[in-house]
Order: sequence, then structure tokens, then C-alpha cells
Amino acid sequence: MAVHHLDDKQPHAFWDNSHLPRVRIQSGDTVVFETLEASANQVTPQSSHEAVAHLDFGVIHPLTGPVYVEGAEPGDGLGVEVISIKHKGWGLNAVIPGFGLLGEDFPNAYLHHYKLTGSRCIFRDDIVIPYEPFCGVMGVAPKEPGRLNTIPPRMNGGNIDIRHLTPGTRVLFPVWVPGALFSCGDCHSAQGDGEVNGTGIETPMTVTLRFHVMKGANVPELRFITPAGKKLTVADEGGYFATTAHGPDLFKCAQQSVRYMIDHLSAVYNMTREQAFCLCGAAVDLKISEIVDAPNWIVSAYLPLSIFKQAKVPVARARSSASAGKRVAKLKPKAKAKTAKRAAGKKTKR
Repeated sequence: MAVHHLDDKQPHAFWDNSHLPRVRIQSGDTVVFETLEASANQVTPQSSHEAVAHLDFGVIHPLTGPVYVEGAEPGDGLGVEVISIKHKGWGLNAVIPGFGLLGEDFPNAYLHHYKLTGSRCIFRDDIVIPYEPFCGVMGVAPKEPGRLNTIPPRMNGGNIDIRHLTPGTRVLFPVWVPGALFSCGDCHSAQGDGEVNGTGIETPMTVTLRFHVMKGANVPELRFITPAGKKLTVADEGGYFATTAHGPDLFKCAQQSVRYMIDHLSAVYNMTREQAFCLCGAAVDLKISEIVDAPNWIVSAYLPLSIFKQAKVPVARARSSASAGKRVAKLKPKAKAKTAKRAAGKKTKR
């Protein structure tokens, strides 16, 4: 099967089923995409916070494509296998005024640069996030005509920001126009579930994908299969610290659980609230923990402790409630187990 290459010199920043294809391929072929980072070079490794304050959203999400896949017709499915995603040494995430889950809480722009080395995304010397890359935007041409903004996700895929679409994953898209007209971009080196500050670790990438026409698949929206034997995240191994929020509104619960996490990160790990919000976007996973016990639901924010060289959590002490939120201790599972055994022994002797 053939291998095709697309550079990043002719990106498009909107969906339109009248786009002319940049390449025509056969089912089974592979395409290597060069992609720009999400701002289309408005932000670079040399940029300051000021660049984020004056973003032109009209060019956000520069996408590479479209790819016309011969034999793909409306009613079919387009299978996309993620082969590899390679970074180019740098990434960024940011607090964009008025944008993200807590846009109203952060009126000032903030930019955070990352150095990428191998499988590491360096937030700062003592905080390192695993490199788990994916395309934030992947999609086919929409059914409806005309230009459509790339920022909201749609039935064609688009700005889905599903962080588990890493190498080895197979994605199935619906097809609404001949050739499917697939494009991708907005690549992330890492991201927490929810992309709560509006950015993952935004990174220019080289993306290799393989395409297959699935005749008659006719799925309503995208579906995907992750590879067997692969953990959903490398960070699972170190345990988590989680904050929770309850209420009748899932969106507000999500907001509050992240606010609690920002409070924790700022107090315990000596960072500004803007830095904490960026770290949440890059590494904290939002989860719906409960959605059946009306009138209140629970949303939890999970912080992977493996990203810290010294993971800390508040230690509550019954004799001093005032100091409960201030004292911190290193997580030592073995020490905790020994303490539990001693306590059990004392009860037995009694």
C-alpha cells in the first residue's frame, strides 16, 4: 500500500464539504501529516503572555487535508488507524481570557511553555507529565454545505479532544460525502480529560495515519477502539488525589471540582492559580462519578500523583482541625500499611 505525505503549508481552519482534496488515496494507504500547533504560529516558543491576549480565533485549528479516500461513499464508514505521532521538541498551554471551563475566573492571559524530551513533557523541574499524544481535531467533511467553525465538536468529529486517541487506536467516522474528505490537526502532547482550561499541551506534530473504507458501516458519530493491553494513561501507576463537587448541574459541578483542585495545587505545590489551571488542562481528568441519584450528581477531578517528584496530600489530624489543611506529607504507601498493621495489632491485644 502507498504512503503519501502532506506538509503544513496549506492548512484550512474551517469545515466545508466543498474543500478540494490535497491528495487522493486508496483504501489501505497511509498518510503522513505535518501539522501546526493550534494557534497557527500566533504563539511560538519565544512568545509571552501578550500573544495569548490577542489571538485571532479566525485561524485557530489549522488543519492538514483534506484527504480523499477512493471508494468512500455516503453511508460507509472511514476507519482511521493511528500509527504514530511525533513531537518537535516544544509545546504550550495557556489561560485564554473568557475561554475554558472557568473563563470568568481568569480575566488575564497566561502562557506556559513546555520542553518536550522523548516521552516527557516538562511543566517545571519537579513536575513532569507523560507524553501521550493525539490529534485534538480529526474529522471528515460534514453533511451540510457551507463553512463551519472548527471549535465546537460535531457529528463529523472535529474538535473532539479525546485524549485516548493515541497511537494504536482505531477510529471509525461516518461518511457523508464522496471520498470522506478527512483532515486533522490541533495535536496535543498530553491533556487531562475535559481539557478544562481550553488547551492541552498544544504541539506541532508529524502524524501518521492509515485509512480503510468500511462499506455500509453507517455509524451516526465516531467510535473508537483502544489497543488491548494498553493502559488508558501512563500516569495511572502513581495513584490520584481527587476533588469532588455535587449539585443538580453537571457543568457547575465540573467547574467547582476544578476550582477545588486549583486551590489544592496553589496551596500545596507553590504555584499561581494560572499555573494551576494550566496544569489542570494538561493533566487533571474530569469524571462523572454519579449521575443517577437525583437531584444531585457528583463530578470528580483526578490529579495523577506520578507527575510530581514529591507527591503531597493534606494530612488531617483530629486534634487540630485548624492545621488539617496546612500540613502536607509525602505519599508512602508502605509506611501507611505498617501503621495500619500496628493499629490492628493493638486492637487484638485489647
